[in-house]
Amino acid sequence: MEILQVSHPNFKAYGRVITGIDVSDLLDVLRETPKPEDVVYVASDAKLEACESAKKIAYSLYGGMPIQIGYCNGSNVLLNAVEYHRDSEVNVALTDMILLLGKEQDIEEDKSYDTEKIEAFFIPAGTIVEVYATTLHYAPCNANGEKFSTAVVLPKGTNTEIEKTQENVKEDQLLFARNKWLIAHEDAKIEGAFVGLKGENLSVE
Repeated sequence: MEILQVSHPNFKAYGRVITGIDVSDLLDVLRETPKPEDVVYVASDAKLEACESAKKIAYSLYGGMPIQIGYCNGSNVLLNAVEYHRDSEVNVALTDMILLLGKEQDIEEDKSYDTEKIEAFFIPAGTIVEVYATTLHYAPCNANGEKFSTAVVLPKGTNTEIEKTQENVKEDQLLFARNKWLIAHEDAKIEGAFVGLKGENLSVE
């Protein structure tokens, strides 16, 4: 798989690099979070949210909306699934990492998605990226064989548990958590997820 730099023009379809916000305090706190051998995701971390830079992110990137800041850390080399939200997600990379990205517009009528359309981007340590609401994404992947660590910023309540009680539209079958629609690969065996990724479960190895 070809891995493009985040500065590559292709990235503009998926998101943008954010400059002008000092996130050194956020990165200092992120250094103290667990780095397991698999992947850990915490939607909301009080220490990260108490950082001064959190207020700047909420104001400048979310227009003053309530946000949550958590983290996604560990070791991963596979696509496994794609998810999307109704809002942008902001990642603050403590380490180098690779994002595997696609476009919501390429989801087919039956809610399947062909993994051949995924593009990979290298995100250098210290970079802030906004991933647009229409961008398919999932857990980052290791870069240079090393574990990854990133802060994850989203509107408050996103990725928290939801009781699935309605089937109003076809998309409801993808709803996996609050403000989180998920399409999984059969190889990933994600319990309760809609299995709709067609093709190879992509790997960065």
